[in-house]
Amino acid sequence: MRAVKTVISTAGNLKRENPTMDEVNLICLRAIRDANVPKFLKDDLTLFSGIVSDLFPKIKEEPEKDSWSQTHSTLSPSAGFVTKCIQLYETTVVRHGLMLVGPTGSGKTKSYQVLAAAMTSLKGQPAASGGNYEAVRYFVLNPKSITMGQLYGEFNLLTHEWTDGILSSLIRRGAAATDTIKKWYMFDGPVDALWIENMNTVLDDNKKLCLSSGEIINMTMMFEVQDLAVASPATVSRCGMVYLEPSILGLEPFIECWLELEKEWKAEIRAKQ
Repeated sequence: MRAVKTVISTAGNLKRENPTMDEVNLICLRAIRDANVPKFLKDDLTLFSGIVSDLFPKIKEEPEKDSWSQTHSTLSPSAGFVTKCIQLYETTVVRHGLMLVGPTGSGKTKSYQVLAAAMTSLKGQPAASGGNYEAVRYFVLNPKSITMGQLYGEFNLLTHEWTDGILSSLIRRGAAATDTIKKWYMFDGPVDALWIENMNTVLDDNKKLCLSSGEIINMTMMFEVQDLAVASPATVSRCGMVYLEPSILGLEPFIECWLELEKEWKAEIRAKQ
């Protein structure tokens, strides 16, 4: 049901963006594709395309045109990487909890960093999903490097005093802020049941984090994980998924970036001589 709701939300955004588009065919096709393609592997996309072509045999969809500004970065532009950034943005529009999944070298960290920089540089301009782009600030923490009490906060059984955790402190500061900057809370670590099960209420539609102190805080969360081997079905079903794999980038962007950095280093050395 959560997957169906995501498709319906995506279809609603597309209808508002394109009021004259064929609602029965094109909008339905694009909503199904936009909600599902980010989570599929390269080999799965062929099977998915076959299923979609059977459901919508007479429709040939035109490629989308997305306008993104160039950000100051030493990264080499890659069509596959840009597509993943766009998919990540589209997922943030319809899901308040999402996971970036993929092995090392697939570009998980840079994808949300580049997207945050692009949205910040586009601040105030109309967004394709409706409204305007807003600046983004992200907070990164490793939930497996600290205890549960240090993460969420805990009561002292002797003094009965509440001590804030890192997460609750960050969320409280974000909730109290009066600016319009979007806050992304990125958890970089395995999503095992030892700590993630306490966030199921946050990942539900009510978006509420219920702490032991009795506080209820609204928040948005993102997770950066290598795989879902230790994740429970309850958590996976609550999150939007964006899967990245190293084959999307290949070796060429890394080589080009290294050559550009080498040129900069040589120029700095000559300037100092």
